[in-house]
Amino acid sequence: MTASDRPALPDLRFRNATLCDKSWVDEIVLAENSPSADYNFGNIYIWDKYYRQLICRFGDRMLTKLRYDGQPAFVYPIGSGPLAPAIDVLSDYAAAKGYPMVLRGVTSAHREALEASFPGRFSFEAEEHTFDYIYLAERLATYSGKALHGKKNHCNRFEAENNWEFLPLTRAQIPGCLDMLDLWTEENAQRLEKGVSYEHDAIIRAFAAFERLGLEGGVLYADGKIVGFSLGEMCSRDTFDVHFEKAEINLNGAYPMVCRELTRMLLQRHPELRYINREDDMGIEALRRSKLSYKPEFLLEKYVAREIRHG
Repeated sequence: MTASDRPALPDLRFRNATLCDKSWVDEIVLAENSPSADYNFGNIYIWDKYYRQLICRFGDRMLTKLRYDGQPAFVYPIGSGPLAPAIDVLSDYAAAKGYPMVLRGVTSAHREALEASFPGRFSFEAEEHTFDYIYLAERLATYSGKALHGKKNHCNRFEAENNWEFLPLTRAQIPGCLDMLDLWTEENAQRLEKGVSYEHDAIIRAFAAFERLGLEGGVLYADGKIVGFSLGEMCSRDTFDVHFEKAEINLNGAYPMVCRELTRMLLQRHPELRYINREDDMGIEALRRSKLSYKPEFLLEKYVAREIRHG
């Protein structure tokens, strides 16, 4: 297809997300009520440098355009109301731009909706490195059961060997968390390769707008020193999405303590909380092993949907 053969570009006004967009995005995210980590405003905003996500409101749905591995793509249009108009306008937009219509972040529920509305129009490919690890909050708060006995033992040792406390994250603690993050980044840069620099930028962006993003978190201290922190946000009515969790890797029990104490804090704040989403493993083997060691209740499968035909 030549440029002259392409259809007219639909009037979709994609733009970078700003803090002013949070209210309407939150409204759509709540209507979607998905446990996925892909749609909440915090992740869209803080990972802007990496994914270059552009958003646009289309009725009661959010359209999201991004670049993934250097290729243009869209995110499944979350929200409420008819699905077909949102898919059709994205397809027309892609055709006018001259690139394939690709949807990312497609959960099993989204796949069913696409197949019901557009039989045979999309192919689907599972992407295991994007699957979210979902845990029962009550289990992470207690490390109950034989499978998590090792985590409980690590916490017991940490409590016995350290004068510790876990406090809700406030702005006053952020400079200390950033100092710890700088040291953590130096120590882990080689192990985690290029992804660690993007994550470092995302954490700084999250801290900078901590209050306006509505993020919640906590800080672990041992003998008065910050040895771990974690932060995230509610992504559905019963699921909290942990954006970041950092701890001194050489301090026995620090990571399990941060996870346990944050979950306990969240259960007190959110009686409706049932699940903790600890996000994907990015295809990094060390992260995969770590996330599996906490015994997820299930993995939230995600697919890439590619349009086979239009019409």
